[in-house]
Amino acid sequence: MSLSRLIEAHWYAPHPALTLLLAPLSALFVLVSGVRRCAYRHGWLRCERLPVPVVVVGNINVGGVGKTPLTRYLVDALRAQGWHPGVISRGYGGSHQAPTAVTVDSAAAEVGDEPLLLATTGCPVWVGRDRVAAGRALLAAHPDVDVLLSDDGLQHYRLARDVEIAVLDAARGLGNGWRLPAGPLREPRGRLATVDAVVSHGAARPDLLPAGVPGFVMTLRPGRFWQLVAPDRYCEAADLAGKDCAAVAGIGHPERFFATLASLGLHPRQYAFPDHHHYADGDMPDADAILVTEKDAVKLRQGKDARIWALPVAAVMEPDLGRWLARTLEGL
Repeated sequence: MSLSRLIEAHWYAPHPALTLLLAPLSALFVLVSGVRRCAYRHGWLRCERLPVPVVVVGNINVGGVGKTPLTRYLVDALRAQGWHPGVISRGYGGSHQAPTAVTVDSAAAEVGDEPLLLATTGCPVWVGRDRVAAGRALLAAHPDVDVLLSDDGLQHYRLARDVEIAVLDAARGLGNGWRLPAGPLREPRGRLATVDAVVSHGAARPDLLPAGVPGFVMTLRPGRFWQLVAPDRYCEAADLAGKDCAAVAGIGHPERFFATLASLGLHPRQYAFPDHHHYADGDMPDADAILVTEKDAVKLRQGKDARIWALPVAAVMEPDLGRWLARTLEGL
């Protein structure tokens, strides 16, 4: 097991010796991040406000919690209520640093896999290390956009925001409660009391929901598998029964994808890669069918492997987060 995997496992099944070893680094992280946030809060560092409302979708812990499916849901929900959203992102895993427009033909290695997946909605998507600059570039190119969604960016305080939505993984919660690197937290648990809404992915978490903060539950509903080399060709889980199947996932929490497959009656061999993994020759296992997430599919589409089938998922919210967000934006 690699050191990074060992540390991540420790976050959710703590080992006292490792906690003691990492505690000084966590203390340093707390000091640096605390000073930085204090500087923005007191105006020593300046927040930049864009001319349209900004909604940040983020989390206080590292790892996959479902921010991208939630952002895609919000794009559709806002459109249905007459808004014209755009999406900005840092573009993790991509090489571009300057503001860059993302299209369905962009390369994941340049713009990142999550923005490329969001671009399939047809919504304007721009990436850049400086989200303020990315937002300005998007608005200049798309003057009809009247609200910006920032996919991940809760800690990017230079970008002023009007609405903050924090996402939690119901199964893993906040882990051992420690800050990085001794634990998975970027910010303390109390930060949840300052956001506008908390979305729990998988089940309600009243133990983590601060008083007075609206809470929502998100589940991901799987669709039909589509073939990588022929995206208009679909199959059901039952069509894969009896085949030698392998599941490949390079996402923040691959176990969730494997569990989804199990809920469909599929129990393939499992191959987990790091989040934002750039696939190379030899990464794909020998199997009759290889099952991947849509996030992985956008990185594999240049290949001609007819064995690869992607499983789309759609976020389902309870209660209606889209309607709540539209009302909140109208009241600004």
